[in-house]
Amino acid sequence: MSAVREVGVVVRRAKVDSPWIDHVWSPEAVLAEAPATLPGALLSREDDTELFYAGAATIELHKSETGNYRDNLIDGAPFLWVALRETAEGGVELAAVTPDPTEGESLFESGLLVGKAAMPAEIASWIAAYVDEFHVERVFLKRERDKSGPDPRKAPGARKGRKPGDSS
Repeated sequence: MSAVREVGVVVRRAKVDSPWIDHVWSPEAVLAEAPATLPGALLSREDDTELFYAGAATIELHKSETGNYRDNLIDGAPFLWVALRETAEGGVELAAVTPDPTEGESLFESGLLVGKAAMPAEIASWIAAYVDEFHVERVFLKRERDKSGPDPRKAPGARKGRKPGDSS
């Protein structure tokens, strides 16, 4: 069983002194509820930094990931990972928001811009209730090697990178 919740995301666009890029995007805040504001709306401008409303995103919780959610909450200062995709016009669009650190890493590895934002207390309470209801501790069982025959790596004449019987 999964649970879903819609949130709003505010992003920061900051100018940088670099010969390759003129600005960077990063998540500024995740709002516990999505406001009735159009994505891309300028919220504030101060010096070389602008805040924009990126839009609404859905957080979806899954029973199989409750261990990751729990670890995020236990850490003391829980985060939400926000994935952004740059547009051809130089803006960003919201791709995903997740409380799962492994999913956040996976989003980063897929080529998206990923940053962390502090998790609002209301969302942390919602996730904690979900974890309390659905988390099942999984016992790690170490697999044992099949001991039915000799270990070919320990055979006489075996060398690193060569199997017994190989000629070369």
